[in-house]
Amino acid sequence: MKTDILVSKRSLVLFRVMLSGIFLVASFSHLLNLEKTLLRIEQARFKGIAHFFGEPKLMVICSGIVMLIAGISLLMGYKTKWAAILLCAVLIPITLTIQVGQITTLGPLFKNIAILGGLLFFILNDFNNNKKNNL
Repeated sequence: MKTDILVSKRSLVLFRVMLSGIFLVASFSHLLNLEKTLLRIEQARFKGIAHFFGEPKLMVICSGIVMLIAGISLLMGYKTKWAAILLCAVLIPITLTIQVGQITTLGPLFKNIAILGGLLFFILNDFNNNKKNNL
C-alpha cells in the first residue's frame, strides 16, 4: 500500500543542504588533518574495526574523498539516494570505531545515529523519481 505524503520542497532542500554540511566539514578534516584523524583511530577502544577495513591511513584518505564527493552530490541534489548510501557506508565504520567505544560520552554516538536517520530518509524516499518533489 503506497501512501502519498506531501512534503514541502523547501524543507527537503534545507534538509539536504544542512545534512551535507557535516560531511563536507568532516571530509576536509580527514584530508587536511590526516595525522590527527589517525591518532583518534589509534586511541579508539575499537580501533580493530578500522584496521579490519584496511590500512587506516588509506582508509582515512578514501573516506575523506568519498565524503567530499558524496557530500557535494547530496548538497546539489544530484543522485541523492546513491550519495546517502555512500555516506552511510563511510559513517557506520567510523561510528563503530570511534563513538561506540566512548560510551561515557553518548552525545557523539547519538549525533551519528541521527545523521544515519537523515541519510536513511534520502535512501528510502527517492525524490528524483517523484514528479511532484523532483529535487
